[in-house]
Formats: sequence, structure tokens, C-alpha cells
Amino acid sequence: MIRERRQRGAGMPTGGFEGAIFDVDGVLVDSPHEAAWKESLRELMEGPWADVRDRSRWSDDRFTPEVYQRVMSGKPRMSGALAGLEYFKVPDAEDRVETYAARKQELLIRLVEARRFRAYPDALRFVLAVRAAGIPTAAASSSRNAGLFLRQIRLDTFAEEHGLTYDFVRPGLTLLDFFDADMSGHDVAHGKPDPEIFLDAAAALAVAPDRCFVVEDAVSGIQAAKGGGMAALGVARADDEPLLTAANADLVVTTLDEVDVPALSEHRLTSRSP
Repeated sequence: MIRERRQRGAGMPTGGFEGAIFDVDGVLVDSPHEAAWKESLRELMEGPWADVRDRSRWSDDRFTPEVYQRVMSGKPRMSGALAGLEYFKVPDAEDRVETYAARKQELLIRLVEARRFRAYPDALRFVLAVRAAGIPTAAASSSRNAGLFLRQIRLDTFAEEHGLTYDFVRPGLTLLDFFDADMSGHDVAHGKPDPEIFLDAAAALAVAPDRCFVVEDAVSGIQAAKGGGMAALGVARADDEPLLTAANADLVVTTLDEVDVPALSEHRLTSRSP
């Protein structure tokens, strides 16, 4: 979904970043995606696929957060399912992809309905500060489920609870409403690490790719940002800072509170001084 772009006023930086593009799962929202992928594979390997279990390298304890981040996170549903099955060397992986993806989706919907997710407070503070700095924003997640989370997160409530006052935060404002463009689940020919979804987001903001920065928590997302000629801000929420650094992120932080927001107006990604 692409919304009409807001007018760029006097607060718009000159020479700085002109667009901020956010992944959703793992950046803005602590979603149950990882739990859904892990639990659905366990159900299959201990149930209908038990006959191939001993011919695979799967075990529940091998499906770690590090494996999820490195192998599956940030990829479209079918690509993520195939990557997981191939990583665990499940026989006939390509024939099992649709079953695995469908089982994961069913479980994910149940977890979302049970509100088994939360917004990261540091991320909400950051998106509000970025908007206050005059930088247009876009959401760009490979997941078609991103909107399920974003529409349930109330920025007006968050701002009030944390004593934050912004003229643009109106009553009832959700995180989904907040973005100038929402490309989440957008049909693309190539998923991450291909930069297509981020290039589409930059185009929706009418901003050149090299004037955008992308906020990502997955290696594939960092690779996509860099492949699209954008600056990459890595958020290491799963003790995976070395992986994001190795993927050539311009800056890696463990919380978005560490980012120097004023430096964005100078086209710099840097940490705040202690």
C-alpha cells in the first residue's frame, strides 16, 4: 500500500537522509514468526514427517535463534520455508515447502490472535524521532503478515504513556497509519537479499536510494539494502552483531536508542556519544 506522501516542509534536512525504510519483524515488532517456524517444523517432524526424521539433521534444539536469523529471517514465506528445510536437510524439501509454509501460517495466525507479540519501545521512540527530524518513512517487510501487527500498535497511546509530545501524533494513530508508504508483503519478483522491495519503497517515497537508510535485523535484509545502494542500520536483538557486521552494515546497534538521530541530517549513521 502506498500512501500520498506528506509535504516536505522547512524541517526537511538538506544534504542528509531523505528516506527511512524499516523492516518489521525483529525491528519494530517482537513477533511470533520464529516461534511459528520452529514449532510448526517440530509438529511436522514428530508427526506426518516422522518417517524422514532420521534422514535429516533436524532436532528441536538445533533450531536456534541464530539459525533462524541466519537462514530464514527476512525472506518471503516460501523462500524461508525452503531455506529451513534445506538447512536441516529434510528429504524432498521442495515437495514439502507448501505444507511447511501453510502449517507455519496457521500457527502464526493463532499466535497473533492471542496477541503473542509486542512492539519494541526503542523502535517506536526511533520512528517518532525520525519523523520529527522531517524524514519520510516506509515499512518494507517480506512478510504479508506485517500489517496484522502494525495496525494493532497505537502510537498515540505509546507517546502518552512515555511522555512524548509530537504534533503529528493524532488520536488513534496506529503504526500502520504512521508510515508514508507501506510495502510490506508487496509482490516482488525477487525476495531479500535482492534489493527489489527496498528499491520499491524508495520509489514510493520519491527518494533516490542513496538518500535512504534501511533498518534491518536480518543478514538478508542488510545485504538487500547494500545491494540497492542504501545505507544499512543493523539491529542486533539476537546476539548476532558479528553476522550483521560481516554483512557490511554501516552501523550495528543493540537498541535503536543508541542511534544519533541529529547525525541523520548530515547523512551519517553513527552511535550517540556516551
